[in-house]
Amino acid sequence: MRVIRYTTNPGQADANAEFVTAVFRELAAKTPDEVRYAVLRFEDGTFLHLADVPGDGERLTELASFQAFVTTVDERRTGEPARGEATIVGNYRMLA
Repeated sequence: MRVIRYTTNPGQADANAEFVTAVFRELAAKTPDEVRYAVLRFEDGTFLHLADVPGDGERLTELASFQAFVTTVDERRTGEPARGEATIVGNYRMLA
């Protein structure tokens, strides 16, 4: 599972959330197999993306809404995102 964490610039959290919401709308419309994706928003403007996509992640990154999100994300966030791979240690009805 890929984990990406970043904080948005002041006043940019709502705009960022709108881009993320568009990605979820497109995912719901296209229902790509084997894609698991969740995004958490914290009150300080931090976002945490959890993505479990087979291969190189193309099933997610090929979406037009995702491309629109990443094209402008640098304008909405402070600094570089923290990226890493993670494994689920425990899960009770939270992640499929």
